Amino acid sequence: MAFSYVFYFQLLIIMLSALTARVCVSLWGHSGEGKPPVFGDFEAQRHWMEITANLPTEQWYTESKDNRLQYWGLDYPPLTAYHMMINGKIAQYVNSSMVALKESQGLEDPGLKFFMRMTVLAMDVLLFLPAAAAYFIMQQSESEDNDILTFILVLVAYPGLILIDHGHFQYNNVSLGLLVLATLSINEGNDFIAAFLFCCAVNYKQMELYHSLPFFAYLLGSCIKAEVSKGVFKLVMLSLIVLGTFATIWSPFLNHEETSVAVVQRLFPIKRGLYEDKVASFWCSISVIVKFKDLIFPSDMAFICLLVTSLLSLPSFLYLLKNPTLKSFHYALINSSLIFFMFSFHVHEKSILLATIPSCLVVKSDPLNVFWFLLISVFSMLPLLIKDGLLIPTIATVWLFWITVSHFLRPTSTASPDVQKIFEFSIMVAVCIAVATVLIPPPQRYPDIFPLVIAIYSFLHFVYFAVNFHMRQFGIKFYFQDSSSTRVGFSKSDSSISWVSSHESVIKPKTKRVHY
Repeated sequence: MAFSYVFYFQLLIIMLSALTARVCVSLWGHSGEGKPPVFGDFEAQRHWMEITANLPTEQWYTESKDNRLQYWGLDYPPLTAYHMMINGKIAQYVNSSMVALKESQGLEDPGLKFFMRMTVLAMDVLLFLPAAAAYFIMQQSESEDNDILTFILVLVAYPGLILIDHGHFQYNNVSLGLLVLATLSINEGNDFIAAFLFCCAVNYKQMELYHSLPFFAYLLGSCIKAEVSKGVFKLVMLSLIVLGTFATIWSPFLNHEETSVAVVQRLFPIKRGLYEDKVASFWCSISVIVKFKDLIFPSDMAFICLLVTSLLSLPSFLYLLKNPTLKSFHYALINSSLIFFMFSFHVHEKSILLATIPSCLVVKSDPLNVFWFLLISVFSMLPLLIKDGLLIPTIATVWLFWITVSHFLRPTSTASPDVQKIFEFSIMVAVCIAVATVLIPPPQRYPDIFPLVIAIYSFLHFVYFAVNFHMRQFGIKFYFQDSSSTRVGFSKSDSSISWVSSHESVIKPKTKRVHY
């Protein structure tokens, strides 16, 4: 699809605006700033640079006199460790004191902050922003130029990712950027490349396992649907790619059994408990009635969480396995990650990003619910953002997101009056809770009352969104779904699903997979 110079100029403006928003947020505080001796995620990432730049690989995940695991021990997969090593080596070249072994712990000088912020911004420039643009440019072959720009805007201007990566401080843009590219590869029919990219995403952040079931179901389902010889060949090739990618990334840690075991133990820390702080999960929300984390041993609770999460993930998984279509795959990414977020073990507030980013990829077919979901997701992280001193940038980014997306996407334009009222009431209540959280001191007897109210209110919304997105995947009409003139239903033909517009014209399957 050819685009005009005006399109590319407007795209450049969007990208520069997205970068400007990130830079502005980065000028504010970060997690654990000025809070010794533990500090926060900013110090954790810096410490990982310190460890990986100064110690041999076999000591990265193990306890030693130079690597005290109780002080922000490395607990992400090897690809994150390699990334931190590269950053650490660059830091040594720029100013070795930033990552000096032991001596740099707790360092917060302006030079270090600038360097650290730039490393996150670099991954946006090199990976996430290009991936976001490429996804919609390559997939929206039947959309107007302005629509494509709007969809890109929703993804790159989403406040949740900006505030967590450039405020709180993390590198979610790397794993989520790889996820977007892997999904794009699926759309384009490049399943082998998709398998490689998704393996890289999992090996950067183990939370990408939230998306493992949809990828497994779709790729296996496509093998089953193919002719026997082609299906077997594809399955063998996919297996070799997955095994080869993992073996290559993990090779430095496979020489010694104790080293590889130490890595796995760091990646899945059962001893940490059911959840941290007040997160919008089922287990935290139900704690006002039953405190499971106090009644059941962590190891037993981890098994219960695994069982519940697996059972609730089955409908979406089995449907996708039987119907490996792009529509089903895209919604399964959201459904799987939402179920994992709400019911799995040791969930952080930030993990909601694993559901919101895939939801941005279906904004064309479900604009109101995606927009609504994105807003509530930021609201669910409000206690964390306030704790990090990010209240003002949160208000600013959410307000700008609301103004721009409401203007260009017009998410409520296709919704019924009843749905519009429910949406507006939902946001209005969230705003009132947010204002109360900021202005009203909590009672001494219940110091966590506002974070808990936010968690429960957000969880109830996430239950609704999970139901809505499951209905979307299964093709079942849901009351709260909008009546979009371009995507109001679908027809079934054999085992495939084709969308039908308001003019009842079916989009015929093409050789190249196209975005629905």
